[in-house]
Amino acid sequence: MKNINFEENINLSNYTTIRVGGFAEYFSKPNNAYEFINLIKWSHLKNQKCRIIGAGSNLLINNILLKGLTICTKKMRSIKIESHSGIVLAEAGVMLPTMSNMLAKKGLQGGEWTVGIPGTVGGAICMNAGSKKLSLANNLLSVQVIDTKTLKIFEIEKQDINFQYRYSPFQENNLQIIRAKLRFEPKGNIEQLLENTKKNLKEKTDTQPYNLPSFGSVFKNPTNTYAAKLIEELGLKGFQIGGAEISTMHGNFIVNNSCADSKDILDLITVIQQKVLQKKGIYLQPEVRMIGFDYP
Repeated sequence: MKNINFEENINLSNYTTIRVGGFAEYFSKPNNAYEFINLIKWSHLKNQKCRIIGAGSNLLINNILLKGLTICTKKMRSIKIESHSGIVLAEAGVMLPTMSNMLAKKGLQGGEWTVGIPGTVGGAICMNAGSKKLSLANNLLSVQVIDTKTLKIFEIEKQDINFQYRYSPFQENNLQIIRAKLRFEPKGNIEQLLENTKKNLKEKTDTQPYNLPSFGSVFKNPTNTYAAKLIEELGLKGFQIGGAEISTMHGNFIVNNSCADSKDILDLITVIQQKVLQKKGIYLQPEVRMIGFDYP
């Protein structure tokens, strides 16, 4: 099989936004969909466990050796935008802030909010990432996927995907996203769109700890309230375990003060859950994807 390039024993802390992680037995960064598909076929042929990571936001990897192949999609950055129709074809590794700025420059409306999310298109669809009541699923038309068990490649229409709040079936099934077809509203005012995109980014950087390694939001918002509000009302901002700290800027962010490990962070997540449950009677569900843990 051609174009199978991977490294061994790679430190994954360099590939997560919170700068924590174990080691990948085998690791590869495919440059395009063709290489990505070949890597999945290789892992299937060799009977190796295969896991996919994107930009590494919203991701906690345990400090252990992860057996099998870890694929990082960040180099799969091909994107085609049709200004007149608003149709966008984006590979799984396209970064949302990059796409957001490209959409604004082409006069396409509806992607301005994505500028502040440091994730990939594939990751955002898989996690059904969003901001307030917006999510990328709203703009999705279809996804091309590969089944890691059968190696079949096919298209799934948006109406056949059961999206829920911060959830998609891709979190549980054997399907890996190769590329997505999206649609945004054409013929927008470019100057206004660029201004709105800039404002959205400023709002994020003014209210969230962008200067420190973090996941993004740690917990899903419960019905009719906000996780950050519950955490802040308990006076937990600034609470630390080891090198992990609840951000003093935003209660639903955990930051790495240079020396946190995966245990510090998981312990801090658990303490937050326990305290909010005891005092507020609400169990906070993590939004963060966890790899290499026996976490329920």
